[in-house]
Amino acid sequence: MFENLEIMQMARAMATHASARQNAVAQNIANADTPGYAARDLPAFAEIYRSEATPDLRATRAGHIGADHSVTTGPQTRIEPGATSPDGNAVSLEEEMVKSVEVKRQHDLALAIYRSSMTVLRTSLGRG
Repeated sequence: MFENLEIMQMARAMATHASARQNAVAQNIANADTPGYAARDLPAFAEIYRSEATPDLRATRAGHIGADHSVTTGPQTRIEPGATSPDGNAVSLEEEMVKSVEVKRQHDLALAIYRSSMTVLRTSLGRG
């Protein structure tokens, strides 16, 4: 029942995206000394969430959503010109640490959305 709510689907998709992005960041950090390794990252959550929503669904009311918003995009190789070391490695530990903090914030936001939604549901059921 609750998994059909759009806000719950969005929170789940956001947490899944944060998990996948953290995995990519961890792999980048682990391969920081591997010659020829190219850093990988996922597109921003907003881009993925918007692109995977199918806008041409048939709806009888404006409130009908019905799309399953899950994150299925995997990490993509990211090479910035001039950002490689002499051995061909394109990982910057400083950038990866910043991304790690961004991912934690995204995951915390997903949990906050979920908690807030559950509080609203409990209050509406009279179990505040």
